[in-house]
Amino acid sequence: MVAVKNSEADKFLGCPAPHIYLYLVFGPDLGLVAERARAIVRNAVDDPKDPFQLLRVSGDDLSADPLRLADEANTIGLFGGRRAIWIESQGKAFISALESVVAAPPRDCTIVIEAGALKRDAPLRRLCEREKNAAAIECYPDSPKDVEHLIDAEAAGANIGVAPEARALLVSLLGQDRLATRAELSKLFLYAYGAAEINVDHIEAIVSDASSLMLDHAVDGAFDGDFGALEAGARRALTQGGDAGLLLGAALRHALGLRRARLDLDAGAPARAPFGGGPRRAQIFDAHLSTWTAARLARAVEILAEAINKLRREPKLAEAIALRALWRIAGSARPKPPRR
Repeated sequence: MVAVKNSEADKFLGCPAPHIYLYLVFGPDLGLVAERARAIVRNAVDDPKDPFQLLRVSGDDLSADPLRLADEANTIGLFGGRRAIWIESQGKAFISALESVVAAPPRDCTIVIEAGALKRDAPLRRLCEREKNAAAIECYPDSPKDVEHLIDAEAAGANIGVAPEARALLVSLLGQDRLATRAELSKLFLYAYGAAEINVDHIEAIVSDASSLMLDHAVDGAFDGDFGALEAGARRALTQGGDAGLLLGAALRHALGLRRARLDLDAGAPARAPFGGGPRRAQIFDAHLSTWTAARLARAVEILAEAINKLRREPKLAEAIALRALWRIAGSARPKPPRR
């Protein structure tokens, strides 16, 4: 039985055990699932492009014909040598197809199953975790440290430096999907080709969601009570094509999410985390949650809702209305000290 944790997966795949022929690669980071499955296949056969060496098949096909997997796994290649079968798990179960292979393991054939998130009691995961010649490999979104390692690797390959503030910005933007992270980094380093160093301007010009990050900087400044960061973030967002309505909308969503989580905590229930945004956003959310009370968050929601309604009535004053509302939020970010 080999259940490989996400943090141990790369080390495990760098030196796989020779007795393992069945790999289940699963998890919510589908890009990382695909990357690791591809790495296993490359190690299993000499030429993944050769159809005699690598067969790709869907789980639905195996569900319709359970005996096919055993037949394919025990087929001898036209020119001999190692073979691999790459299974894309889909909607239908194909456990019966795997059970026949497990009962009589193939020779010189590696089987790789690519799946999404699986619960601990999922039949596919249970089978692969209990089988002595199989490995179940977790794939979860990259941590900030993982993203930093990817940035360093890409920078070394491109022979270009990365400014500290640009590195921090990239870490906050990336990490939800490994393939998407690699694609964004590749695009960024290609865009900055010839430069001595990657800076924030490069990122804002080419990396997806950089414009939304500028809105986040302004909102975070407001909820931190940091007037300087609020002003800088808001001015930058608004002068680079941003919209005052979007800025207020981002602040209102953040306030509503914080209030919902604060009420959960006050009631003794687990706080509901914000959707998406990566580890960095989650850290900022938790920091704001620790300093804002439910009452002050309710007032922040009122301030922002009033500003949005006023903006619709007076669109020519949109920027001034948005900034005034965020200043009011920043002013109430921390409770006033008690009078002596």
